[in-house]
Amino acid sequence: MSSAPRPARMKKDESLLGRLGGTLARKKKAREMSDLQEEGKNAINSPMSPALVDVRPEDTQLEENEERTMIDPTSKDDPKFKELVKVLLDWVNDVLVEERIIVKQLEEDLYDGQVLQKLLEKLAGCKLDVAEVTQSEIGQKQKLQTVLEAVQDLLRPHGWALRWSVDAIHGKNLVAILHLLVSLAMHFRAPIRLPEHVSVQVVVVRKREGLLHSSHISEELTTTTEMMMGRFERDAFDTLFDHAPDKLSVVKKSLITFVNKHLNKLNLEVTELESQFADGVYLVLLVGLLEDYFVPLHNFYLTPESFDQKVHNVSFAFDLMLDGGLKKPKARPEDVVNLDLKSTLRVLYNLFTKYKNVE
Repeated sequence: MSSAPRPARMKKDESLLGRLGGTLARKKKAREMSDLQEEGKNAINSPMSPALVDVRPEDTQLEENEERTMIDPTSKDDPKFKELVKVLLDWVNDVLVEERIIVKQLEEDLYDGQVLQKLLEKLAGCKLDVAEVTQSEIGQKQKLQTVLEAVQDLLRPHGWALRWSVDAIHGKNLVAILHLLVSLAMHFRAPIRLPEHVSVQVVVVRKREGLLHSSHISEELTTTTEMMMGRFERDAFDTLFDHAPDKLSVVKKSLITFVNKHLNKLNLEVTELESQFADGVYLVLLVGLLEDYFVPLHNFYLTPESFDQKVHNVSFAFDLMLDGGLKKPKARPEDVVNLDLKSTLRVLYNLFTKYKNVE
């Protein structure tokens, strides 16, 4: 009849419940501590981006009203975006080849200003007054500030929109870095062809009242070569390519007939405009035939092998056109060498309008 053991058992049960309660409380606290990071990962999960963005821990640890941006992974997989990154990466490495600098990843190798300094010095032929090596974050940002101010002095007078900042570049913001490199490539007339109309979806995460909020924006990285070079005037070929591609074959046929009428005198014949004029040889010879003079062979490369030799030939042909009283071609020599059909057609049509009645 004695019930003496029961209080001891109840005390034991209460102790067990206490330990369980403490464990649950600790787990709850741990969950609360990780809520911000988890919320950051979930915040960028939207109908536009069904898969989670690859978020680094630092991308979700934001101060109040702080904002962080990242490229949607679907945009990173876009072939045109990949091509843009590769073309710019290869160009940077070509420019810096004598410096023995090899860039493998744009955002990881350019953020501290060291490579950007060398790139700008090489392109602009100048020497920046900055420390050669800076390890601290403050030192890196000071170097970046100097480099970007020099870039601004070069680009702003020409109407370039500056879509980057010290914090964005140092924060390894790939969109900002791409904007910077595209502007530099266009300003210094890099011998490359950038893919046109490249856009990316950018995820913007901002912390407000302790919560993370996300949104998507579309960021345009490139337009057309003409627009990026500042030549906004459209011509008949823009209209032809945009609105009447069916008539393109008629124009090509007319120009092929025109150039062969003269190149046949040298037993030469053209069947593909963009490829056969890309090295500049036929273009130089054609101008000589149209102006009725012999072009000395030592003035150009008869069998060009490198990109630079081909650009030299096309540039030389452009000079001959100017000497003949033609306006400076709208196209760049690099575009012709890069097999850009619209640019090649513009150059040949320029010749056609003046020499179409020449026998």
